[in-house]
Amino acid sequence: MQGNLNEIDICSILQLIELGQRTGELWVEATSSHHHHKLGGDRASKYCLKQQSWFVFFLNGQIIYCQEGESSLSRITDYLRHYRVEMRLTDKQIASLPSTDTSEYTYLWALLERNIINPKIAGSIIHGLVHETLFDLLSLHQGNFIFHQGAALAPQLNTFEIAAFVTKITKQVQEWKQFYPHIQSPEQFPVLSDKVRLQSSLSEATVNKLEHWADGKTSLRQLARYLNRDILTVAKAIYPYVQQGWLQLVYSVTAKPETQTASGELKGKHKGRIVSIDDAIAIGETINSILQPQGYEAIALTNPLEALSLVFQLKPDLILCDIAMPELEGYEVCAMLRHSTAFRLIPIIMLTGKDGFIDRVKASMVGATDYLTKPFTDTELLMLVEKYINNQ
Repeated sequence: MQGNLNEIDICSILQLIELGQRTGELWVEATSSHHHHKLGGDRASKYCLKQQSWFVFFLNGQIIYCQEGESSLSRITDYLRHYRVEMRLTDKQIASLPSTDTSEYTYLWALLERNIINPKIAGSIIHGLVHETLFDLLSLHQGNFIFHQGAALAPQLNTFEIAAFVTKITKQVQEWKQFYPHIQSPEQFPVLSDKVRLQSSLSEATVNKLEHWADGKTSLRQLARYLNRDILTVAKAIYPYVQQGWLQLVYSVTAKPETQTASGELKGKHKGRIVSIDDAIAIGETINSILQPQGYEAIALTNPLEALSLVFQLKPDLILCDIAMPELEGYEVCAMLRHSTAFRLIPIIMLTGKDGFIDRVKASMVGATDYLTKPFTDTELLMLVEKYINNQ
């Protein structure tokens, strides 16, 4: 069984495996535009979309284990921190483990066999890893998959019924979407951006906890592992602080957070916040993948009506706006924003598939700053953004 996620979704694939009581492994690959972006990273690869893959192992229609395609054992290490397990395998012991595609699972069993962890802890770690992997998979809308029927992953510590997991996580994925655009990915890093207001609004204990975890070095996903909580619970806990602007979420551990002084001045600010308004999800993802590695905070909005209210909260330094959109044309969005004092001087660049003189004139008449024709290259977008961001 193999195919494309445009033709059949992950939920249906899992249901088929469960109904058929199949044993084997499912491999899924998808392109991500927002995971693990490094600000100021390698220039040779900064514009590349990241390919991600996952493996899900089954026994008689039940899940045994889930693993990311590129395993570095860091996921298990994060969970061991929660259980305060200090002992680890040495590099020599790790090197002596059998070389397999399931290095995480092999490592986990090695810890179990050496009595470094007990079966209860191992089972809890496996449950957490299955949960977070299914959360990512059930969030996918594009990608490819192959199910290979064969021998089961062995040995097995426990198995999980697919239906129960899918029902619970599907609901969580829907709730997660409500946090957008304030929280976009489990791979974002929370950092304190307004400690002064935090201290005046929250208890000292709460501020200390936030200061401990929101260090710019711990992603939301890592935080969930450290606390042994699912990602939705963590997102719900920090969402009010992100909404208030007390916490900021960035995509890189190398990004310096905005800090606010008592006088209200921001220090260590990113290169600029850029909002794109385009009903095509792929365009927003492409723009984010180009701008975020260059140090810009990029936020993609797909509903022009909702975008009109959200941009006042987001206060972008530059707006990219598609012209041809349902419900509201880009010309109308631009004209409405220009009627507000807050957006009278903000650069607004119109995006369109057309390259006609009349469209340029219309864009100019409604107050657009510039015009970019789709499809555009990485260089074209960056040059235009840098031109207007640097001139502010």
